Amino acid sequence: MAVKSIVVDINNNKCSFDISYDILNSKNDKTVVFLHGWGSNKNIMKQAFGSFCQNMKHIYIDMPGFGNSSNDTVLTTDDYSKILNIFFNQIDVKPDIIAGHSFGGKVATLLNPDLLVLLSTAGIIEEKPLSVKLKIKIAKLFNLLGLNNITKIFRSSDVENMSENMYKTFKNVVDEDFSEIFKNYNKPVKIFWGKDDTATSLNSGKTINSLIENSDFKAYDGDHYFFLQHAKDIAKCIC
Repeated sequence: MAVKSIVVDINNNKCSFDISYDILNSKNDKTVVFLHGWGSNKNIMKQAFGSFCQNMKHIYIDMPGFGNSSNDTVLTTDDYSKILNIFFNQIDVKPDIIAGHSFGGKVATLLNPDLLVLLSTAGIIEEKPLSVKLKIKIAKLFNLLGLNNITKIFRSSDVENMSENMYKTFKNVVDEDFSEIFKNYNKPVKIFWGKDDTATSLNSGKTINSLIENSDFKAYDGDHYFFLQHAKDIAKCIC
Protein backbone atom coordinates (compact mmCIF):
# COMPACT_ATOMS: atom_id res chain seq x y z
CA MET A 1 0.00 0.00 0.00
CA ALA A 2 1.22 3.50 -0.86
CA VAL A 3 -0.08 6.92 0.22
CA LYS A 4 0.11 10.13 -1.81
CA SER A 5 -0.60 13.46 -0.08
CA ILE A 6 -2.19 16.09 -2.30
CA VAL A 7 -3.73 19.53 -1.87
CA VAL A 8 -6.86 20.43 -3.83
CA ASP A 9 -8.87 23.65 -4.04
CA ILE A 10 -12.41 22.80 -2.89
CA ASN A 11 -14.80 25.77 -2.87
CA ASN A 12 -11.87 28.20 -2.62
CA ASN A 13 -10.39 26.30 0.32
CA LYS A 14 -7.09 24.43 0.21
CA CYS A 15 -7.93 20.90 1.34
CA SER A 16 -5.40 18.15 2.04
CA PHE A 17 -6.04 14.51 1.18
CA ASP A 18 -3.94 11.43 1.89
CA ILE A 19 -4.83 9.03 -0.92
CA SER A 20 -4.20 5.34 -0.25
CA TYR A 21 -3.59 3.20 -3.32
CA ASP A 22 -2.10 -0.05 -4.60
CA ILE A 23 -0.32 -0.64 -7.91
CA LEU A 24 0.01 -4.07 -9.52
CA ASN A 25 2.04 -4.97 -12.63
CA SER A 26 3.83 -1.63 -12.34
CA LYS A 27 6.15 -2.19 -15.33
CA ASN A 28 3.32 -2.38 -17.86
CA ASP A 29 2.63 0.65 -20.05
CA LYS A 30 -1.18 0.64 -20.31
CA THR A 31 -3.09 1.41 -17.11
CA VAL A 32 -6.46 0.34 -15.78
CA VAL A 33 -7.88 2.08 -12.68
CA PHE A 34 -10.54 0.50 -10.47
CA LEU A 35 -12.86 2.69 -8.37
CA HIS A 36 -15.03 1.25 -5.60
CA GLY A 37 -18.59 2.18 -4.70
CA TRP A 38 -20.00 4.13 -1.77
CA GLY A 39 -19.12 2.70 1.65
CA SER A 40 -16.54 0.34 0.16
CA ASN A 41 -12.79 0.51 -0.51
CA LYS A 42 -10.09 -0.55 -2.94
CA ASN A 43 -9.74 -4.04 -1.46
CA ILE A 44 -13.02 -5.32 -2.89
CA MET A 45 -11.97 -4.23 -6.39
CA LYS A 46 -8.53 -5.76 -5.94
CA GLN A 47 -10.10 -9.00 -4.70
CA ALA A 48 -12.22 -9.15 -7.85
CA PHE A 49 -9.78 -8.08 -10.57
CA GLY A 50 -6.26 -8.43 -9.16
CA SER A 51 -5.64 -11.78 -10.87
CA PHE A 52 -6.76 -10.66 -14.33
CA CYS A 53 -5.65 -8.18 -17.01
CA GLN A 54 -2.02 -9.08 -16.32
CA ASN A 55 -0.97 -7.21 -19.47
CA MET A 56 -1.89 -3.91 -17.82
CA LYS A 57 -0.81 -1.85 -14.83
CA HIS A 58 -3.57 -1.88 -12.16
CA ILE A 59 -4.27 1.02 -9.82
CA TYR A 60 -6.67 0.50 -6.91
CA ILE A 61 -7.66 3.64 -5.01
CA ASP A 62 -9.40 4.34 -1.72
CA MET A 63 -11.39 7.43 -2.62
CA PRO A 64 -11.36 10.24 0.00
CA GLY A 65 -13.31 9.31 3.11
CA PHE A 66 -13.13 5.56 2.45
CA GLY A 67 -10.67 2.86 3.41
CA ASN A 68 -7.36 4.46 4.36
CA SER A 69 -7.87 7.74 2.49
CA SER A 70 -8.61 10.89 4.47
CA ASN A 71 -11.34 13.47 4.02
CA ASP A 72 -12.28 16.31 6.36
CA THR A 73 -14.60 18.27 4.11
CA VAL A 74 -17.94 17.99 2.28
CA LEU A 75 -17.53 16.86 -1.32
CA THR A 76 -19.49 16.41 -4.53
CA THR A 77 -18.96 13.83 -7.26
CA ASP A 78 -17.30 16.54 -9.33
CA ASP A 79 -14.91 17.18 -6.42
CA TYR A 80 -13.99 13.49 -6.37
CA SER A 81 -13.12 13.58 -10.08
CA LYS A 82 -11.06 16.74 -9.53
CA ILE A 83 -9.17 15.12 -6.65
CA LEU A 84 -8.41 12.00 -8.69
CA ASN A 85 -7.25 14.00 -11.71
CA ILE A 86 -4.73 15.77 -9.49
CA PHE A 87 -3.77 12.44 -7.93
CA PHE A 88 -3.09 10.93 -11.38
CA ASN A 89 -0.93 13.92 -12.26
CA GLN A 90 1.00 13.56 -9.02
CA ILE A 91 1.84 9.90 -9.65
CA ASP A 92 2.46 10.59 -13.37
CA VAL A 93 -0.25 8.27 -14.72
CA LYS A 94 -2.75 8.74 -17.54
CA PRO A 95 -5.35 5.94 -17.20
CA ASP A 96 -6.32 4.15 -20.41
CA ILE A 97 -9.28 2.39 -18.78
CA ILE A 98 -11.25 3.33 -15.66
CA ALA A 99 -13.69 0.84 -14.20
CA GLY A 100 -16.10 2.16 -11.58
CA HIS A 101 -18.62 0.35 -9.40
CA SER A 102 -21.82 2.13 -8.33
CA PHE A 103 -20.80 5.61 -7.06
CA GLY A 104 -17.34 4.95 -8.49
CA GLY A 105 -18.94 4.65 -11.92
CA LYS A 106 -20.14 8.25 -11.72
CA VAL A 107 -16.66 9.43 -10.76
CA ALA A 108 -15.15 7.33 -13.55
CA THR A 109 -17.55 8.90 -16.08
CA LEU A 110 -16.45 12.42 -15.13
CA LEU A 111 -12.79 11.37 -15.51
CA ASN A 112 -13.49 10.69 -19.22
CA PRO A 113 -11.06 7.79 -19.92
CA ASP A 114 -10.42 6.31 -23.36
CA LEU A 115 -12.46 3.28 -22.26
CA LEU A 116 -15.07 3.66 -19.52
CA VAL A 117 -16.28 0.53 -17.70
CA LEU A 118 -19.44 0.84 -15.62
CA LEU A 119 -20.28 -1.82 -13.04
CA SER A 120 -23.86 -1.40 -11.77
CA THR A 121 -23.20 2.32 -11.69
CA ALA A 122 -25.35 4.95 -10.02
CA GLY A 123 -26.64 8.07 -11.77
CA ILE A 124 -30.18 7.19 -12.87
CA ILE A 125 -32.90 8.44 -10.52
CA GLU A 126 -35.12 5.58 -9.41
CA GLU A 127 -38.45 5.61 -7.60
CA LYS A 128 -37.89 5.23 -3.87
CA PRO A 129 -39.83 2.57 -1.95
CA LEU A 130 -42.76 3.86 0.11
CA SER A 131 -40.95 2.99 3.36
CA VAL A 132 -37.99 5.18 2.36
CA LYS A 133 -40.27 8.06 1.37
CA LEU A 134 -41.97 7.84 4.77
CA LYS A 135 -38.62 7.92 6.60
CA ILE A 136 -37.59 11.02 4.64
CA LYS A 137 -40.85 12.82 5.50
CA ILE A 138 -40.53 11.98 9.21
CA ALA A 139 -36.86 13.06 9.25
CA LYS A 140 -37.75 16.40 7.62
CA LEU A 141 -40.49 16.94 10.21
CA PHE A 142 -38.04 16.32 13.08
CA ASN A 143 -35.57 18.74 11.48
CA LEU A 144 -38.27 21.42 11.34
CA LEU A 145 -38.93 20.84 15.03
CA GLY A 146 -35.22 21.23 15.80
CA LEU A 147 -34.82 17.56 16.73
CA ASN A 148 -31.86 16.99 14.42
CA ASN A 149 -30.22 14.34 16.59
CA ILE A 150 -33.28 12.09 16.33
CA THR A 151 -33.09 12.08 12.52
CA LYS A 152 -29.87 10.05 12.69
CA ILE A 153 -31.94 6.91 13.33
CA PHE A 154 -33.48 7.34 9.85
CA ARG A 155 -30.18 7.51 8.00
CA SER A 156 -29.32 5.00 5.30
CA SER A 157 -27.11 2.04 6.23
CA ASP A 158 -24.75 3.42 3.55
CA VAL A 159 -23.72 6.19 5.96
CA GLU A 160 -23.89 4.28 9.25
CA ASN A 161 -20.94 5.20 11.51
CA MET A 162 -19.70 7.82 9.03
CA SER A 163 -18.58 11.29 10.01
CA GLU A 164 -20.93 14.23 9.59
CA ASN A 165 -19.01 15.59 6.60
CA MET A 166 -19.27 12.20 4.84
CA TYR A 167 -22.99 12.09 5.60
CA LYS A 168 -23.37 15.50 3.98
CA THR A 169 -21.27 14.28 1.07
CA PHE A 170 -23.62 11.32 0.72
CA LYS A 171 -26.59 13.68 0.59
CA ASN A 172 -24.83 15.63 -2.17
CA VAL A 173 -24.26 12.59 -4.38
CA VAL A 174 -27.06 10.11 -3.67
CA ASP A 175 -29.76 11.61 -5.90
CA GLU A 176 -27.67 13.07 -8.71
CA ASP A 177 -29.15 12.64 -12.17
CA PHE A 178 -26.38 11.76 -14.63
CA SER A 179 -28.73 11.24 -17.58
CA GLU A 180 -27.42 14.19 -19.58
CA ILE A 181 -23.82 13.34 -18.73
CA PHE A 182 -24.33 9.78 -19.97
CA LYS A 183 -26.16 11.04 -23.06
CA ASN A 184 -23.28 13.33 -24.00
CA TYR A 185 -20.54 10.78 -23.38
CA ASN A 186 -18.86 10.04 -26.71
CA LYS A 187 -16.05 7.60 -25.92
CA PRO A 188 -16.43 3.79 -25.84
CA VAL A 189 -18.25 2.43 -22.80
CA LYS A 190 -18.74 -1.13 -21.58
CA ILE A 191 -21.58 -1.61 -19.12
CA PHE A 192 -21.91 -4.66 -16.85
CA TRP A 193 -24.77 -5.33 -14.44
CA GLY A 194 -26.22 -7.80 -11.96
CA LYS A 195 -29.63 -9.11 -12.98
CA ASP A 196 -30.81 -9.18 -9.36
CA ASP A 197 -29.34 -5.81 -8.35
CA THR A 198 -31.69 -3.97 -5.99
CA ALA A 199 -29.37 -1.01 -5.26
CA THR A 200 -29.16 0.09 -8.91
CA SER A 201 -31.78 -1.81 -10.89
CA LEU A 202 -31.22 -3.67 -14.14
CA ASN A 203 -33.52 -1.13 -15.82
CA SER A 204 -31.07 1.62 -14.83
CA GLY A 205 -28.32 -0.25 -16.62
CA LYS A 206 -30.46 -0.60 -19.74
CA THR A 207 -31.30 3.10 -19.55
CA ILE A 208 -27.62 4.07 -19.39
CA ASN A 209 -26.94 1.78 -22.35
CA SER A 210 -29.69 3.53 -24.34
CA LEU A 211 -28.32 6.98 -23.42
CA ILE A 212 -24.69 6.30 -24.36
CA GLU A 213 -24.50 5.80 -28.10
CA ASN A 214 -21.11 4.06 -28.14
CA SER A 215 -21.83 1.48 -25.40
CA ASP A 216 -22.17 -2.28 -24.96
CA PHE A 217 -24.28 -3.87 -22.24
CA LYS A 218 -24.01 -7.27 -20.56
CA ALA A 219 -25.96 -8.60 -17.58
CA TYR A 220 -24.88 -11.41 -15.27
CA ASP A 221 -26.51 -13.49 -12.57
CA GLY A 222 -26.01 -11.76 -9.24
CA ASP A 223 -26.75 -8.67 -7.15
CA HIS A 224 -25.02 -5.29 -6.75
CA TYR A 225 -21.69 -7.08 -6.23
CA PHE A 226 -22.11 -9.45 -9.18
CA PHE A 227 -18.61 -8.63 -10.43
CA LEU A 228 -17.03 -10.62 -7.60
CA GLN A 229 -18.26 -13.81 -9.30
CA HIS A 230 -17.80 -12.66 -12.90
CA ALA A 231 -14.57 -10.65 -12.84
CA LYS A 232 -12.73 -13.07 -15.13
CA ASP A 233 -15.28 -12.69 -17.92
CA ILE A 234 -15.49 -8.92 -17.44
CA ALA A 235 -11.70 -8.68 -17.61
CA LYS A 236 -11.68 -10.57 -20.92
CA CYS A 237 -14.06 -7.94 -22.31
CA ILE A 238 -12.06 -4.91 -21.24
CA CYS A 239 -8.36 -5.85 -21.38
